[in-house]
Amino acid sequence: MSSTRLSFGDDDQHNMPRIMTFRPSYEEFINFAGYIEYMESRGAHKAGLVKIIPPKEWIPRRSGYDIENINMTIPAPICQVVTGAHGVYQQINIQQRRQMTLRQFMEKANSELHQTPRHFDYDDLERKYWKNITYISPLYAADVKGTLSDEDLNVWNIGRLDTILNLVNTDYGIEIDGVNTAYLYFGMWKSSFAWHTEDMDLYSINYLHFGAPKTWYAIPPIYGRRLEKLANETFVENYQECNAYLRHKMTMISPKVLRQHNIPFNKITQEAGEIMITFPFGYHAGFNHGFNGAESTNFASKRWIEYGKRASICKCRSDMVKISMETFVRHFQPERYENWLKGEDYGCHPEEPGKICAAAPPTINEYQVTQESSQAAKSKSTNPQKRGCSLAEVNNGHSDADDDKMSVSSRSSANLKQAVVKLRKLPTVVPTAESAPVEAATEPDTKKKYDFNSIAVVRVKRMWNALPCTEPGTNLLTNGVVKNTKRMRFQTKVLTLEDED
Repeated sequence: MSSTRLSFGDDDQHNMPRIMTFRPSYEEFINFAGYIEYMESRGAHKAGLVKIIPPKEWIPRRSGYDIENINMTIPAPICQVVTGAHGVYQQINIQQRRQMTLRQFMEKANSELHQTPRHFDYDDLERKYWKNITYISPLYAADVKGTLSDEDLNVWNIGRLDTILNLVNTDYGIEIDGVNTAYLYFGMWKSSFAWHTEDMDLYSINYLHFGAPKTWYAIPPIYGRRLEKLANETFVENYQECNAYLRHKMTMISPKVLRQHNIPFNKITQEAGEIMITFPFGYHAGFNHGFNGAESTNFASKRWIEYGKRASICKCRSDMVKISMETFVRHFQPERYENWLKGEDYGCHPEEPGKICAAAPPTINEYQVTQESSQAAKSKSTNPQKRGCSLAEVNNGHSDADDDKMSVSSRSSANLKQAVVKLRKLPTVVPTAESAPVEAATEPDTKKKYDFNSIAVVRVKRMWNALPCTEPGTNLLTNGVVKNTKRMRFQTKVLTLEDED
């Protein structure tokens, strides 16, 4: 076991937890939950992130990683548009319309436009990343459902980790893609993940199967509120619209800005064949050095329950992951169950000792899971649920009251229409005498309703100017049509470009 170099320079740097690296033997490695508990006994969770170098006997994919032999299709890669300046940025993920094969994605990643720049070392590449973050938007094949691990892998199989998070499935028959199932991530140079904690402040595991490294930034959970305060003061409008907007995964803040605001952080580089574990309420962010492939999911432990009971929840989007804590409190905190139901379960957030408050209770008629409803859920086939959305089927033979007993609190997004931004150049129409008064009357409202999204204006203008049209056009791009798709974890803008006369 070793620790990384600290990437923070304030006066308390010697007291700040550092990211540890563990090298378990195969015998130590076999028991997943036991090894997580062992690392926490050594204080690994205090840094919010830990690296594990697996034993050489652990081979998750015996056939190797020849891209020609991996039959993988990426349904909708995202283009990551970053805007901002001086170390403070926002990232908008534009979902591409066409799917790609993994080979096509690799060729794009290795193209002259997107290839990794020449660099001396990881620090030099990091400087190039922050210097060029707003230029040449990369593609990221994120949240691809599937696995690269062998089906018969029984030790640390990311697709089926045996932790208490399985209660969501066994008690309610609910499967949440990417939360209690595996997701794949194929990156290229500069593809990034913005500052965030996991859904419901869960643990996460990330195994880098092959390819270029990832750089991770991590803030010790005890300093997580400092990052939230900085972000809330920097992105005031976002915070006013949603007090849990960091869960939209759009906010990017550079190490330089963190130092300026006295926010301790660590950084570490993950290489192929290494595992990263994030801990409850551990804010993390990072970027890929080049073409690579990783596999990830969430998991839980008894220590997480207090975090989950007090996790912030985004209420502005109905398709965010919201897991009921009912089954966890009932199973592991039975002495607190009745008070929790009444909103009288007083205690502290684990990272804010001394700040006593009541844990958020279930809403009225929600999470009241009786033995009958649990058995009924078990008797049904598993209901697939995509990460970042509600149940895929809500009105399939049961009432809204039944929905309230389910593990996920938000309403289904199955009936939500997909928000699509269409860019079309329409010939400018010269108003006639008849239509002039009407157009004049509606002009102020039209200008107010249709406008460029300020954080994507540069890229959108480029796409707009590139659209084929022989006549002058009128922009009809609606402002702020942003949708967190059912499949994607990220805040996503869907742009459909149509060639028209």
